Parts: sequence; C-alpha cells; structure tokens
Amino acid sequence: MMRSIGIAVVITVGMLWAFSALMDSAIADVTSSGATDNDQVNSSGSNTAITGGYSSSASTTYSTGSSSNTNTTNTTNAYTGDSRVVPSASAPAISSMSQDLCTVGISAGGQTFSFGASLGMTKRDLNCERLKLAKALHDMNMKVAAIAIMCQDSRVFSAMHMAGTYCPYNSKIGSEAKTEWEKYGKLRPDYEEYVKTLRITEQIDNKILEDMDDDETVNYSGGTVRFGKNK
Repeated sequence: MMRSIGIAVVITVGMLWAFSALMDSAIADVTSSGATDNDQVNSSGSNTAITGGYSSSASTTYSTGSSSNTNTTNTTNAYTGDSRVVPSASAPAISSMSQDLCTVGISAGGQTFSFGASLGMTKRDLNCERLKLAKALHDMNMKVAAIAIMCQDSRVFSAMHMAGTYCPYNSKIGSEAKTEWEKYGKLRPDYEEYVKTLRITEQIDNKILEDMDDDETVNYSGGTVRFGKNK
C-alpha cells in the first residue's frame, strides 16, 4: 500500500517537473511586457512563441509621383455681410377651451432683423356670459329674470317683440310691458333699429295714402282709416 502511494507521488512530481520545463521553453522569447522578438519563422521546426499581448503597426507606401489629397467644402446660406441668424418670434398660445370662462384668446408676433416681439391676451365674450347667467337663473327657477337678461341682447329683444311676447319691464310682463316699452322707447336695446323700422313703415303708409281712391278703407300700423266723401 505504502509502496503504491510512493510510486504515485514520484510519477506526479516527475510530470510537474516536465511541464514546468516545457513552459520555460515556450515563453523564453517573450518579454515582461508581453511583446515578442521571435521572427515567427519556423526554420528548425522547434520555434514556438506564446505571448500575452500583441502589438502591430500599419504604414502606407506610395510609389514615386503619387499623392493622397482630401478636400472638405463647407457651404453656408447665411447673408454674406452678416452670418448671425435671428430666431423667429412665436406668438404665445392663449387657450380657454378647458376652462369654464367666457374668454377668447388673441395673440400676435412680429420679427425684424434685430428685434422680435410677441403678445398674448384674452377678451371677454359678453354673449357667452349672458347665456351662462340666463341658464343659471333658469336653473334656480327664476324664469322671468332669465328672459330679462336675455332681452339685453338687441336681437333677442327684437325677436320677442315680433313674436308678441314682450320682454319684462320693471316687473311688468305681457301687454303692460308693451305699453311701458312704447312709452320709453329710447330704453330699448334695439332702439336705433326700431326707429329705422318705424321710418320705413311710415314711408310705406304715406305712399299707400297718396295712392288711395275715395271711399276706401285702409288698415295700417296705427289703426283703420276711411277716405273719401263718406269718411
């Protein structure tokens, strides 16, 4: 048993010694930095090099009379006298789409060669405000007040008058409101258009009266009139 172990130890030591001798022979032509001075020519059949690093260099050889040229051309479209470029002015974005506001966004911008400016602002939309207020009053069951605030618009007032449903006047509605509006016509929001309409109707009525024959009855905006001998 001990003899077998001794033989195994001797064989192992011999193999280690042989392997170390081969390693010394393999790296004998390699310097400490990993470079090699071996010409890699296997003239005797036993020339071997194992290196830890590798370095190489490259060179270009031109024949007599040859050359290598590189040309770079840069083109700029800027003004010849001044290559500075002024950034364009951008008008600010004014948006009220996501807000419960009756405003309209207005913006503008201008640019010159040396100066640029932009401006943004909002403008109230009175008609939008009127609609919101009327709806709020109607939702609170204040229907007469809702109609009254809508009648502040001349278009609504004229339409109500044409429909025979007169706008409220100092807590009066219906025919009472009509009488008050006729008495204080200058307070109508559509006063200018109302006066223009009266003048046109008056001209038409006068023209009809001029063309009337005797004993003819005429119905006009002021009532009924009979002309002729028996009037």
